[in-house]
Amino acid sequence: MKIIFTILFSIVLGLTNANATDFNEKEFANNYFNAWAATQAPTATKQDIEHYLSLLVDDIGHQHLPYDSDDSRTADGKKSMRKGMNYYLGLHTSYTGTLVDITSGFGVVVIRYDTEATGVHPQTKEEITMKHRTMEVLEIENGKVSVIRKYSK
Repeated sequence: MKIIFTILFSIVLGLTNANATDFNEKEFANNYFNAWAATQAPTATKQDIEHYLSLLVDDIGHQHLPYDSDDSRTADGKKSMRKGMNYYLGLHTSYTGTLVDITSGFGVVVIRYDTEATGVHPQTKEEITMKHRTMEVLEIENGKVSVIRKYSK
């Protein structure tokens, strides 16, 4: 019995370690950034949003100060993000996003990128212009983002 338990434990441990080493943080960060940038483009579609959301867990936590101050994970986290992203879909008349760098470790991926965008706010109908650097701290769980903390200048 001890031998069977030891063998099963070794297999499970080996699979866990294999999965951990199979995850490529830099490749994931590039895919994540490209998916995000596609949702911001003037030609963005609901399919672009769904592709981006596919990189997130269902109970995603999201913090973007000063707009979202709570990073708590909730059962409807992805559903809430979908609603917000669809509300702002098509906002930009121009958008450029440039990935600056990627840092990773300890189950976290940090990306920094520059954004330049213009658009018309869907609620106020006012023209907006943005130019800022953003840093996103992405907590990773089973190959998907579980918490996003977004900081912008």
